[in-house]
Amino acid sequence: MIIKNAKVYDSDFKFSEHEVVIDGEYLSENTSDETVLDAKDLLLIPGFIDLHLHGAFNADFMDGTDDAISTILKFEAKQGVTSVALASMTMGKETLEKAFKSAASFRPKENEASLEGIYMEGPFISPNKIGAQNPKFLKPLDLDFFKTLQKVSGNLIKCLVVAPELDGAIDFIKEVKDKVRVSLGHTNCDYQTASSAFEAGARELTHTFNAMPPMLHRAPGPIVAASENAKVLAELICDGVHVNPAMVRMAFKLFSKDNIVMISDSMMATGLENGTYALGGQKVLVNENVATLEDGTIAGSVTNLFSCFKLAVNKMGIKLEDAIKACTYNPASALNIHDKVGQIKPGFRADLLLIDNKLNLKGVILRGKLLK
Repeated sequence: MIIKNAKVYDSDFKFSEHEVVIDGEYLSENTSDETVLDAKDLLLIPGFIDLHLHGAFNADFMDGTDDAISTILKFEAKQGVTSVALASMTMGKETLEKAFKSAASFRPKENEASLEGIYMEGPFISPNKIGAQNPKFLKPLDLDFFKTLQKVSGNLIKCLVVAPELDGAIDFIKEVKDKVRVSLGHTNCDYQTASSAFEAGARELTHTFNAMPPMLHRAPGPIVAASENAKVLAELICDGVHVNPAMVRMAFKLFSKDNIVMISDSMMATGLENGTYALGGQKVLVNENVATLEDGTIAGSVTNLFSCFKLAVNKMGIKLEDAIKACTYNPASALNIHDKVGQIKPGFRADLLLIDNKLNLKGVILRGKLLK
């Protein structure tokens, strides 16, 4: 396939107009398939990568079944999210093992997004910033527990959330940092503890601003600590619920376009109507675009990553090129798959989106094929 007349978001993170060639599942310089796709008046951008989502369309990763994963990945692909890392919840070992085993053996069908990893959120988190996680399944840091789950998953765990104030956290981070990406999250830590964790090898901040201390002039906290380390990426939920638009703009300034990763943190109600759902074994009430536990605690989002992207650009004032990078190259780097997805260049997987000037999704090319 040859795509012509599109404005292409190139590997220098700017737009230019030129042909893009697809050969099989990959971008190429030459192809035997001379089918032409005329993309006049459209933008061509890399497929989106969501490294932190729990579920969608009445399915949750913690269901631990192929059907659940398939439902999520099919839904995500239709929304322009072509690669994902599925996020776990703070639950019992048997439940985690079942879900992680299902991920290890899963192979996506041609209309399903690629499963690129597991985002292990809990159980090594703080009871003081529990959020919508289930407190009865919290655990102290346990290296053997992590190793067992990593083995069960076939080394699919790409990111592990840790509250650095837990006993032994700094040594734990040093021990696992070369095996998994460590993200600080669901934490009540102070600035110095967070700084020490980043120095020890932590490289991410889980849903920045949420489930962590705020920035204060005498207690700067983990957000400022993260911003001072150029190796740390900050996740951001731009659904209009989790973070005020002014704080979204500030985050892009504080961390720059190079260190922001937009995520959805979506749960099973995403794509469905208002009603009662579940997350981590707890009841979740959904009203419009807000999901909460019965006590009012925000419980993930009900918005997919592409919708978050549109909202960030159209309503929050984020520059288009910067928002695209936060949904493509930056998450690819976090998952260590930036050598195969996240950019439009020969040799990369042909995961592409066609959008118009109002950012409406007009087409999804998934592993070289136009998604119907």
